[in-house]
Amino acid sequence: MSDDQLYRQYLAGDQSAGDQLMIRYADMLTAYLDGFIHNAQDAEDLMLDCFTVILVNKPSIREGNFRAYLFKMARNKANHLWRIRLRQPEFALDENMPAQGASPEETVWKNEHLAILQKCLNRIAPQYREALWLFYFMDLSYEQAANVMSCSKKRIADLLRNGKVRLRLELEKEGITHENI
Repeated sequence: MSDDQLYRQYLAGDQSAGDQLMIRYADMLTAYLDGFIHNAQDAEDLMLDCFTVILVNKPSIREGNFRAYLFKMARNKANHLWRIRLRQPEFALDENMPAQGASPEETVWKNEHLAILQKCLNRIAPQYREALWLFYFMDLSYEQAANVMSCSKKRIADLLRNGKVRLRLELEKEGITHENI
């Protein structure tokens, strides 16, 4: 069931639809927030704040934009927290992000490649890292990622293009070529 369908069901009074949305996005949103504030407890608190706003206030969200709305709100809350702490936000991946695999061999392989990918992503500029994360890992569209990062779709396209080039160079330094990816 799509996010829009679940949200409409929640608005119609189905509490379980709200629970399903929270289950669907809680871990991803917490990891995204932790990339900004580097504190898992605060990230989890902000994630809960985001869902509280959506599930209590029931804002009007345009069709197909639930995920973008959620991540934009999360980014704004992280920025607000950083302003309170007088620090500048910077997106970084959690070093302990779990990899999922069907077998132990696949899990080890994925963990090794994920560790290298995280290491390389942390070497590139934060705006490239965040754009790549939103587009490839969170599966947001150009428009949704642009909305989250408060920039144009052209800027997202440029960030993704340049970020992929920088990431590819960093991966090659680690011995991972295009054929190995």
